[in-house]
Amino acid sequence: MCGIAGFADFNRQTSEATLRKMTDVISHRGPDGDGHYMNNGEEVCLGLGHRRLSIIDLSNAASQPMYYKSLVLIFNGEIYNYAEIRAELEAKGHQFVTHSDTEVILHAYEEWGANCLSRFIGMYTFVIHDKDSNLLFCVRDRAGVKPFFWYYADGLFLFGSELKSFHQHPGFRKELNTDAIAAFMQFGYVPTPHCIFRNTHKLQPGHQLTLNLANKDIKIGQYWNVLDAYNQPKLDISLPEAISESEKILEKAFQYRMVADVPVGVFLSGGYDSTCVTALLQKNSGTKINTFTIGVHDKGLNEAPFAKATAAHLGTNHTEYYCTSKEALEIVPTLPFFYDEPFADSSAIPTTLVCKLARQSVTVALSADAGDEVFAGYNKYDYIARVKKKLNKVPGPVRRGMAKIMEYVPAHRIPILSRKPLFTTRYKKIMHLLKDNSAKELLFNMSCLYLPDELNRLFIQQPGSLSSYFDEQLDPAYTDDLSYMMAIDYKTYMLDDILQKVDRASMSVSLEGREPFLDQHIIEFAARLPSAYKMHNGIKKYILRQIVHQYVPQSMMERPKMGFGIPIAAWLKDELRHFVDEAFDPAFVQQQGIFRQEELDQLKKQFYGGKEQLYTKVWYYLMFQLWYKQWM
Repeated sequence: MCGIAGFADFNRQTSEATLRKMTDVISHRGPDGDGHYMNNGEEVCLGLGHRRLSIIDLSNAASQPMYYKSLVLIFNGEIYNYAEIRAELEAKGHQFVTHSDTEVILHAYEEWGANCLSRFIGMYTFVIHDKDSNLLFCVRDRAGVKPFFWYYADGLFLFGSELKSFHQHPGFRKELNTDAIAAFMQFGYVPTPHCIFRNTHKLQPGHQLTLNLANKDIKIGQYWNVLDAYNQPKLDISLPEAISESEKILEKAFQYRMVADVPVGVFLSGGYDSTCVTALLQKNSGTKINTFTIGVHDKGLNEAPFAKATAAHLGTNHTEYYCTSKEALEIVPTLPFFYDEPFADSSAIPTTLVCKLARQSVTVALSADAGDEVFAGYNKYDYIARVKKKLNKVPGPVRRGMAKIMEYVPAHRIPILSRKPLFTTRYKKIMHLLKDNSAKELLFNMSCLYLPDELNRLFIQQPGSLSSYFDEQLDPAYTDDLSYMMAIDYKTYMLDDILQKVDRASMSVSLEGREPFLDQHIIEFAARLPSAYKMHNGIKKYILRQIVHQYVPQSMMERPKMGFGIPIAAWLKDELRHFVDEAFDPAFVQQQGIFRQEELDQLKKQFYGGKEQLYTKVWYYLMFQLWYKQWM
């Protein structure tokens, strides 16, 4: 796991000193070493920079940039099946001088070109300077575990693992994208491929970007799409067979993620996903694997005792740490530096804390994210199905008529109810659903904090609507509503929230986070299973549950999920109130020229006046303003 940054400057004005600044600012991603490559041609000045966190082949021979014939490579991530690919290449006559997966990428690219991507199992972003072809070849892994930002304007192409590298280049224009700010206020993140700055983008998962250094053209192509797995006929397989085959695929994927030349651990919450990872790994391990849990002192929000009991049952080497509110609060001011694009998921706080705990003992930690997206674990899937069923009982003309009436009767004119917190937003969401009760509309409504007309009132300049993966469609011949919601969550919430959260939190303490549920073979199999197997007789994540119950008694597992409690509403009124007051300060807001002061005043007044349900809007706004003060 590492950090990469670089440029292609067609103005030929960028120095190696700037390249070093671009990599030094992400030294937390790679504290074990750095490397730089400069190529000053007649048409373009090219720089590739790397920060190394040593995981596989700890020798200096595996340092980067790595050179092979006419190729130069910088790489962030892991290719888990590199040993098999290496053996295949050796059979073709290739000779290797290191034991690293980095060198395997170079040889694979020379042998197969861009088609080498179909062979890789892993998480990765990498950039290759192909001197013979005079191009820069940039790649992001299938699910988007590893980040890749790029900027192109005025003859300057920048790329990096984190946006903060761009700020170190004097040619970077940090012009805010108002549409992206609005999207952040809706979702709590800026959706891929967009970015908070103009002329700046995120490379989409499963995509490659090629910059032709001769004519300055950029071409972006797709080599993998999760929708392709869903848009296939369902497998003709029984439920017991599906459970058995799922376990085999999971076991193989999990074992791949244990490949390392440094200590490895697992984040264990005691829930089904992390227990599944832990159980299957411990089952095949001759030694106790390392597991880590963060606890809180509030019994109603503390899962640490359950994780401890699970670890004892499975026989792991378990470490737990009970954090205080003070420790959690100390993370808040650091968030804008590490999350250098606005990000509002408050679970970044406990994620950072558990990463700090794990880093004391290991360099690699496995997380259990994506189990919900792959095996149907979210409560909203069941909720949306029930809402749609109820709406379908009302004839279409009646629904549309009710929506028409609601348009003529604004929410503020409804007696008593109009005074309830969030009533206006919910009223409008119901109106939209009466017009369109599709799974797409239901999922989008559940994912949005603000509706479009609310955003228009919040912003001085009316923002536009960004395209997003919510606009994607599945083939109705092979899919249903549950498939659609899982696929879109895989490409939106999981990508831009969960994976971004874990990457920045783990890298902030130089810990490599691995995501075993994101092996492509898992989703390519699970997507073709009947939806009734994943949500079976109303039981969510049924397949995973049946696998786990083979190793941990059902009586230990069946309990309400609590999660790590973050009292954001209370903090905003007490410990964080000075941050809130600064963010809502009229002089500061007027200087920005982004938000309408009257809307902010109303939000703050209502929140402090007792409408605690508005805390999420206050938190999103605060996270943007803390980011703004850090980077603008």
